[in-house]
Amino acid sequence: MTSGIICKMKVEHGSPIRYTLELETPVAMNDYIGQHIRMEWAGKIVCTNCGKTTKNSFGQGFCYPCFTSAPQAAPCIISPELCRAHLGEGRDVEWEQQHHDQPHVVYLAVSDTVKVGVTRAEQRMTRWMDQGAHAAIVLAETPNRFTAGTIEVALKSVMTDKTNWQRMLRNEINYDIDLIEEKGMAEDALPFDLRDFVSGEDDIVTFNYPVLQFPTKVKSVSFDKTPVITGKLVGIKGQYLLFEDQSVINMRKHTGYEISFSSVE
Repeated sequence: MTSGIICKMKVEHGSPIRYTLELETPVAMNDYIGQHIRMEWAGKIVCTNCGKTTKNSFGQGFCYPCFTSAPQAAPCIISPELCRAHLGEGRDVEWEQQHHDQPHVVYLAVSDTVKVGVTRAEQRMTRWMDQGAHAAIVLAETPNRFTAGTIEVALKSVMTDKTNWQRMLRNEINYDIDLIEEKGMAEDALPFDLRDFVSGEDDIVTFNYPVLQFPTKVKSVSFDKTPVITGKLVGIKGQYLLFEDQSVINMRKHTGYEISFSSVE
């Protein structure tokens, strides 16, 4: 048995993708697929920014004061078009310049249908795996987060920027989607001044998740309502653990929760 504070599972691209739950002793989650596991919440939540104990978690792992002040929880995390890092502004200018005034990509990904998204260029693979994407392609390359967000906003009228997590977990994928064709249509939908950022890179990346059995119905569970979660682990997709009884848990959503983890004989 091991214990520790939950953070987003570490992902490593491969066939299949490999997942690590980084507790006090790192847990190679793929090794437990097909086995019964037990996770118990200790009733404690720790802010991932300041380290203080908090009664509730805000924005996936923050206490409320940090949620309202930390740059990692700024509005531009969700809405990149609001970013001011390129102007030398933000909650923490140095942090913003290191993370947001950096090369970003606008991408198209297929999790169920095609969606548009934004991430730092160096984080693209991690982002796609965290979202449970089946396939992805780079649409545009930009010098900062603001420009990438501006492109994303310009495309929201023609495609979604949200992942339907239930369909993603049921593996309901539209395999007829041609990402090269979608990229061409997205470029045509952009204002001329934004087309200069369209990437000449047309490589399509595909992903294979370690799943023995996809749920036909999705039953989301949480430590708040179910402090002890146990069952046969049958797969991992995105940041979700999938169990044989069709229950799923979003581990990233529980960032900051202190848990113990063990296998059940």
